[in-house]
Amino acid sequence: MRYSIFSLAANALTGHRRWKPTWRDAAPKAGGYDVVVIGGGGHGLATAYYLARNHGIRNVAVIEKGWIGSGNVGRNTTIIRSNYLLPGNSSFYELSMKLWEGLEADLGYNAMVSQRGVLNLFHSDAQRDAYVRRGNAMRLEGIDAELLSREDVRREMPFLAFDDARFPIKGGLRQRRGGTARHDAVAWGYAGAASERGVDIIQNCEVTGFLTDPDGRVTGVETTRGAIRAGKTAMAVAGNSSRVAALAGFRLPIESHVLQAFVSEAIKPLIDNVVTFGAGHFYISQSDKGGLVFGGDIDGYNSYAQRGNLPTVEDVCEGGMALMPAIGRVRMLRSWGGIMDMSMDGSPIIDHAPVAGLYLNAGWCYGGFKATPASGHCFAHLIATDAPAREAAAYRLDRFERGYTIDEKGQGAQANLH
Repeated sequence: MRYSIFSLAANALTGHRRWKPTWRDAAPKAGGYDVVVIGGGGHGLATAYYLARNHGIRNVAVIEKGWIGSGNVGRNTTIIRSNYLLPGNSSFYELSMKLWEGLEADLGYNAMVSQRGVLNLFHSDAQRDAYVRRGNAMRLEGIDAELLSREDVRREMPFLAFDDARFPIKGGLRQRRGGTARHDAVAWGYAGAASERGVDIIQNCEVTGFLTDPDGRVTGVETTRGAIRAGKTAMAVAGNSSRVAALAGFRLPIESHVLQAFVSEAIKPLIDNVVTFGAGHFYISQSDKGGLVFGGDIDGYNSYAQRGNLPTVEDVCEGGMALMPAIGRVRMLRSWGGIMDMSMDGSPIIDHAPVAGLYLNAGWCYGGFKATPASGHCFAHLIATDAPAREAAAYRLDRFERGYTIDEKGQGAQANLH
């Protein structure tokens, strides 16, 4: 069903009792599929959608061990942006930004894309110079960027800590086209649009192993719902990439860490954009319900658990208090955790796996949600053509071996620092 003012009005007359499910809850086909995508999160669903839409490959299954949206796509702070510095990243995330801008019309679904702007604050002369370089690099790539002075920021957000702060605000770099999108709606929109084009979405179907031919080529997956054969198999399982790769017999240059996010009680409208604290890892926006949505650093230890620890909660809240002391009067409503697949250079991997017949989408670190449309678009291109999309050509798995890392933060090969 295509959502529109007409379908809304028609269903209102029947008490909203005749809405059809957004997608078909399918069972595995006995005959198998052209492509099986492991992972029913944003990247997996987007991949299946673009396989059907862009490449005409409709005999596709998305298999998810839980329910659609139970992983990282529903466990983030909803930020979308393309304010990247390095060439390997900037064109990719700008593609994603352009796809976000047309996503709702494309899917026929309200994903609540809100281009309210993203403002990165700076607190020193050195940080200002770094942001000037970043802004110039963005402008050279055709990406919008605007440098704000201290007075500009104070005029728009007088509630931030300017004068008596330990880290006084000296200005910021803004991307007006950045903003937020409703994470659950993104998953539902891609699921519905993919299902509409014939893709089978199979929930409660966990991968337990891989099927291979005598030459070692992957020919499908073993699951808790039986064997599913496939011409090509694609992994898009975020923080569980190492686990699934181990089932196929290889290791990845990533670590899994928990990233916590938080939401406060609802308050009156205060923050009309996304703000990041340059002197510490803290970022905040306000949801349509009025809650302040914020987050910070990953938990420092390796984990596959979707929960965090109290020292990180304290650290994130300290960052919030340093940026805007008024947040101390707001009660925290709830928190949640996502499993982050942290790569060694902080940039993702979209490539053939070391095992024939298997394709890899992993290593998204903090950039997974904002990359959703471009990730699906480029991963589908790789699967369909066996050649990388131009925007993702740098995201090769062997770049760590060749020394062609894409180290956006300049932290070196230490996953937890990215």
